[in-house]
Amino acid sequence: MKNKKIILIDETLREGMQYRGTMFSIAQRLKILDFQEQLGVDICQAGYPPAHAREADAVKTLVSHGRKNRYKIRVAAMGRATRHDTGILMATGANDLHLHVHLKNNMSRETLDNALADLSNTIQSVRKHLSHAVLSIAMLDIGRSDAPTLDRCVTFLSHQGIDMISLPDTSGMMAPNQVFDKILRLSGKTRKTHISIHCHNDLGMASANAVMGILAGGRVLEASALGIGERNGIADLYTTAKTLQNQGYTINMDTDNLSTFKAYYAYVDAIVYEQQGHHLLDVNTPVFGDAVKTHVAGTHAGGDYGLATEEHFFLNILCSKLLVKKYLAAHAMACPADRLDLLTEEIKSTSSQLNRCLTRTDIQRLISLLH
Repeated sequence: MKNKKIILIDETLREGMQYRGTMFSIAQRLKILDFQEQLGVDICQAGYPPAHAREADAVKTLVSHGRKNRYKIRVAAMGRATRHDTGILMATGANDLHLHVHLKNNMSRETLDNALADLSNTIQSVRKHLSHAVLSIAMLDIGRSDAPTLDRCVTFLSHQGIDMISLPDTSGMMAPNQVFDKILRLSGKTRKTHISIHCHNDLGMASANAVMGILAGGRVLEASALGIGERNGIADLYTTAKTLQNQGYTINMDTDNLSTFKAYYAYVDAIVYEQQGHHLLDVNTPVFGDAVKTHVAGTHAGGDYGLATEEHFFLNILCSKLLVKKYLAAHAMACPADRLDLLTEEIKSTSSQLNRCLTRTDIQRLISLLH
């Protein structure tokens, strides 16, 4: 599966509007689209036009902005797979239409037949009015749907010539091995149709599940900045894409442009903080949080783990001579080289006695006692 090209759909705008009622203004949406273009994202899922006329206008504005500026990113609109909704989506000027169909679990064969017939009519209608449309359709929660229904729907959509079949773990209930097994089986039932992976984070597995979905044969990754989305969010855009890239997959997004990524994440985080009163970008955020540059155990002191500009060292019973040396250099503190071993042992012992990490004052005191 290595060296395959992966298409990235950034769903920050659409999923982000489902995060605790967060709302993006037109100016904020345009700024987010600009970030996505700078980073080389393939598709921006810009919103849900059937929800309201203003939402439709917002998506239309994003489509126009992208074309006016000759952006490479494609702007997609999402709605239900009905003639009513697809008419609204096409009116925005978007060529990428992301549709969804709600099918109940354990439905009768007759009910499924009728649903697929209606879907076929909708697809034909779209093709008639927008022959160059790029269609993605999501139908089922793969964590709750039975195998025969999944098989039939994927085979049906593949024969319809759909560009992408989105297979969401809507309930966020799956484990990575379960996602892998299901996508591996289903990917063998498609022709030229790409399987798109959309994983929710209810059990904290979204990014891992998304990686395994791609490894199993998915060709499209759906993710968002900071994993923002409905309930506990979806897969994180940077870490998921970077993990796949490290495993040999090809992506257009520039994962080395960390300064722009940090600015993008900080921008989305500031909007969330303004409206919700809490941060998504925090000390423990992988790569972009400060915790990636904090060190306590001596065995980790030589690592390069993230973007933080300043390393922080905490000296307790677990420290090593190397960590102590780095701490002293960071705080411009001097200790004779031949006393460094002794200082390290004194730090360990004092930390054990006090049952806490030592402060800078503590360290200075211990150094003075060595003379």
